Amino acid sequence: MPRDAAANRLTTTHEVPREAEDKLPCFNRELSWLSFNRRVLEQAFSRDNPLLERLKFLSIVSSNLDEFFEIRVAGLIQQVESGNDAAGTDGVSPREQLRRIHDVVVSLVEDQYTCWLQKIVPRLREENIDFTTPEQLTRSERRWVDNYFKEQVYPVLTPLAIDPAHPFPQIGNKTLNILVSLDNPETREIESFMAILPVPRILPRVVWIDPEKAGVHRYIFLSDVIKLGAGELFPGYEIHSAQAFRITRNSDFYFDEEEAENLLEKIEEELHKRKKGAAVRLEIENGVEEQLLQRLLRYIHLPRNYVFRINGPINLMRLMSVYEMINRPDLKYKSFTPVVRPPLNQERSIFGIVADRDVLLHHPYDSFSPVVAFVEEAARDPKVFAIKQTLYRTSGDSPIFRALMDASQNGKQVTALVELKARFDEANNIQWAKQLEEAGVHVVYGMVGYKIHCKCCLVVRREAGVMRRYAHMSTGNYNPQTARLYTDLGFFTAREDITGEVASLFNSLTGYGRLPAFETLHVAPYNLYENTHELIRHEAESARRGLPARIIVKINKLVDRSTIEALYDASQAGVKIDLIVRETCCLVPGVKGVSENITVRSIIGRLLEHSRIYYFRNAGGKPLIYLGSSDWMPRNFHRRVESNFPIEDESLKKHILENILEVYLRDTKNCRLLRPSGAYTLPGVPENTASFSAQEYLLHEAEMSRSSTNPPF
Repeated sequence: MPRDAAANRLTTTHEVPREAEDKLPCFNRELSWLSFNRRVLEQAFSRDNPLLERLKFLSIVSSNLDEFFEIRVAGLIQQVESGNDAAGTDGVSPREQLRRIHDVVVSLVEDQYTCWLQKIVPRLREENIDFTTPEQLTRSERRWVDNYFKEQVYPVLTPLAIDPAHPFPQIGNKTLNILVSLDNPETREIESFMAILPVPRILPRVVWIDPEKAGVHRYIFLSDVIKLGAGELFPGYEIHSAQAFRITRNSDFYFDEEEAENLLEKIEEELHKRKKGAAVRLEIENGVEEQLLQRLLRYIHLPRNYVFRINGPINLMRLMSVYEMINRPDLKYKSFTPVVRPPLNQERSIFGIVADRDVLLHHPYDSFSPVVAFVEEAARDPKVFAIKQTLYRTSGDSPIFRALMDASQNGKQVTALVELKARFDEANNIQWAKQLEEAGVHVVYGMVGYKIHCKCCLVVRREAGVMRRYAHMSTGNYNPQTARLYTDLGFFTAREDITGEVASLFNSLTGYGRLPAFETLHVAPYNLYENTHELIRHEAESARRGLPARIIVKINKLVDRSTIEALYDASQAGVKIDLIVRETCCLVPGVKGVSENITVRSIIGRLLEHSRIYYFRNAGGKPLIYLGSSDWMPRNFHRRVESNFPIEDESLKKHILENILEVYLRDTKNCRLLRPSGAYTLPGVPENTASFSAQEYLLHEAEMSRSSTNPPF
């Protein structure tokens, strides 16, 4: 971690509210999330990461902040405007949360641009990758940029004057715009006429200057190109100033599903409204005239405390395109090809393999191709009668998507449960759903009041005159692209106790079933919450009786108050609890008399930690391990359809405990420990001991297994 002043501000501390003694401590959810985004920014500062990967982390920070304002800040603003300013379980009111969020985000954005301007840009220049300003252009480069503007940019720009005859335009959510101040040189007054140049999304935000010229890669931001040529759009006027800006809008959905006769049409309507939601943030370049800024804020109805002046290019998310443009493997992580391990590398039907034994995959170390092969083989196999599949987030070019259409056209009964309300993927899911329907797939758009977040695929196959079911369940989405970037666990089984309940789950989602019975699966909103709390209580009771008790949980978010209180109770009973929580964690660890037996780790590295694993020692019986789609949040327990499934094969349980969970608990490189103050700090490493990265270890282990002929467990 860098030791300069900017980097030292990367850790945000939270104060545990001083409340009544009977009130258990809890971190604020929004501030905890901002701490997570600072840990992402820490990766951009870190020289341990390849240079272009640091650029990528920097862009992810911007993307994360966008969603934070669109959803979380927007929700808090609505609470305040509606008069609801009551304190939450953490003792912080919405108004106070907004104040604290502003202070933290100002510091975060300052650090972000310090990282860009002082750390990454100079290092890129050393590697002959140069981001130039208009003032730094050579004569020949200026001629190239002017020509690029005239040929590629000018034809698609539409200048918009703002005056009594020209009302203020609708500025789309997160669109790039240029705010221009104009003066008529024929008058003595300085008029500061206001105009806006909306920049079409089709234009690339980063321009490679003269790409045919060999040698140094020189780039300039599109906003600078437009500012250089803006005079062409306002003949007869002088430009006083021009600043790029971007408005972030409330992007959450608000409609009554029970009143929506057609959910697909209603969501399409809401997507259109999202572009015009209330403004919740304005990012604008430094140097804007105060008079123009005040006018702009009046037009968009935004208080000044939601303005963020930017010392650099607006929206560093655009840097992701640079990562893709530059072919410099030496500045990126070493490439890795996922492994297909035994028994799935055998030349035999995947159904025959799964009929013999359960199979576990750990992506991206293990290839996602067997999951694709499972659906593709089912689409071709004449013995397969039906395929049922949940789709939350996938890709339009996904082979799974194509296989489902092929299966339907091959005469099989194919059902796809497409979650239209998958945040920010709604438009894509609508498009895919329509294509599936055109191919004859029976598409179900979820359940009223619930998001379908479980990850399941069920195949029904006739074998020797009997129908046999095969299931694939996962902690992650059926998306081959993200399966190379996210860590997830996938599971194949033909066990009747599991596949039978997966069939019941699909039936309850596509038909009617108010209280379906699940004994093997833990399914929200039916029994997941109660079963999770029962597992925690059992460990607490074991500890009180002097029996071995242990909980290890790996999830993305821990927010649910009652679950936190159950963990506090287990800690007080003497249960050793290790939590690996990537993102938001409201539980306060290490508080004497409350949570001193609880540790919380966050691991952020090359891969996005996405798998959910739940281990319980279960004294008096065999250890229990569940995998699934659920984080520990109220929405996962009560407002989503989630499925957690047991691992019953003892060799697989041993593998998950020893080769996954315990490996993560050894991490000292990408791990940060949550302290009672709310700070995330590096774990201690003994002197003369090298740091250990769980992800690097697992990547290496997968590479070594490539030449092995034996199963990994």
